[in-house]
Amino acid sequence: MELGIGIGWRPEIAHEVEALAGIDWVEAVAENLCADHLPDSLVRLRERGVTVVPHGVALGLGGADRPDPGRLAALAARAELLGAPLVTEHIAFVRAGGPLTASPGLEAGHLLPVPRTWDALDVLCENVRIAQDSLPVPLALENIAALITWPDEELTEGQFLAELVERTGVRLLIDVANLHTNHVNLGQDPAKALDELPVEAIAYVHVAGGVEKNGVWHDTHAHPVTAPVLEVLAELRSRVDPPGVLLERDDAFPPARELAGELDAIRATLRKAAPPAGSQAPVGSPARTVTVPAAPVSAPPVSAPPTPAPSVCAPSVSAPPAPEPSVSDAARDRTAVAQTALLSALVAGTPAPAGFDPARLRVQSRSLAAKRADVVAKVAPELPEILGDGYRAAFLAYAGGRPMSGGYRRDALDFAEHVLIAGGPADPVARRELTYWWRDRSGSRPPGRATRLIRAARAALVGR
Repeated sequence: MELGIGIGWRPEIAHEVEALAGIDWVEAVAENLCADHLPDSLVRLRERGVTVVPHGVALGLGGADRPDPGRLAALAARAELLGAPLVTEHIAFVRAGGPLTASPGLEAGHLLPVPRTWDALDVLCENVRIAQDSLPVPLALENIAALITWPDEELTEGQFLAELVERTGVRLLIDVANLHTNHVNLGQDPAKALDELPVEAIAYVHVAGGVEKNGVWHDTHAHPVTAPVLEVLAELRSRVDPPGVLLERDDAFPPARELAGELDAIRATLRKAAPPAGSQAPVGSPARTVTVPAAPVSAPPVSAPPTPAPSVCAPSVSAPPAPEPSVSDAARDRTAVAQTALLSALVAGTPAPAGFDPARLRVQSRSLAAKRADVVAKVAPELPEILGDGYRAAFLAYAGGRPMSGGYRRDALDFAEHVLIAGGPADPVARRELTYWWRDRSGSRPPGRATRLIRAARAALVGR
């Protein structure tokens, strides 16, 4: 399906997105949409014929556990509600621990890289097949940005993605900003990755901004798209004409004219990088042959890709495909232990696992804590209002010793409870407001109208 040029839809810029000229489609974070109704802005866009694609962030298909049926059902419901032609997620893990390791469950609150090993690939492929069977439309998976790399990896990123596509038939969402991030942070060559991955499997492309600090590139989605990211987009366009390209922006939203300017820069890059007519290899013909290292003898055998759905041009298949081998419990157990050790080091302060760079882990750990603080401030904006300038320092101190074990709303409640138990805030008025806030949201039901009126009168009496 040809998507065209799109932009990430966010509630903060809903009006601007509707007013932008030349927008063919938008992408919305699936977990931010209600399962039974859409925001008015998305309804209006759909009525105008604008395609909406749900983009998931919480499945954790690269994790050791099999996908949660409830999360899969929620993603499927949003795809059907939107009438979407496909859904997308990430090649990442977002949680670890639990029954597989007989340890407390841990939430990263962020996308973490999957080790490029045969074990992790086997687990990912089975999880992807489970997801594909549960979704009403095709699935595409996104490569992520990383501040850290796993030791003793057996495949490059391009090889890993090529093998994933061959085994599962999944589509790819290639984020060129993430390729640039991994180039700066990990020394990985974007051109080599593009040469190795199956460009014919690309469903669409992400373009986003970031910033470099102290030699580390932070994929913020809160800064303008830079020239090096557009250069990676040009590299990709020289190999294939992607069905869709989308601009992502998640924070520090600029005026509409700046968003329009970034979209124009993307269009110009695609135009200039297009190979001369007749010189481009047809879709499905890779730029070069890539040799993928053979799986070790102890690994399960590599399965053939699933038989594609019949089309008007495809011959009928006389014999059913061979059943896919199931991932061994041992592979899941090994993956679970490795991911739990890493996540525990990042969010619970345990020692760095062998082979990891402790300095890089500290950078990633601080980044995770900062993101938690930012997201909790969005989910519960009353908290920074009540705590004022002390909010961020208090939250980072809390996050340093309290791993996230649930979602961000649970995290907000736990943080408020932590502050109150510790005797804060020092200001009695702020303490009373925080107490009311916590009670209202942690109870079985919200306060009634009379209670709210009494609190408002008390606040007025003390000059608030």
